[in-house]
Amino acid sequence: MKARITVTLKNGVLDPQGKAIEHALSGLGFDGVGQVRQGKVFDIELAGTDKAKAEADLKAMCDKLLANTVIENYAVEIA
Repeated sequence: MKARITVTLKNGVLDPQGKAIEHALSGLGFDGVGQVRQGKVFDIELAGTDKAKAEADLKAMCDKLLANTVIENYAVEIA
């Protein structure tokens, strides 16, 4: 079973990397670029076929390691 976890900063949390990318894009001539927010994507392959267990395990992975839940949100997609 394949899964994708997307981790992004919560709204209101300063994103200096996003700001740097935003300014760099403008400097490269890409006008009209609004706010840029940077995040992380994890593609994970899991053994088994129990979707509910996989989702619970993936959420536990995020809570314990993959995301800093104080300042980051995460989304879990299972294919």
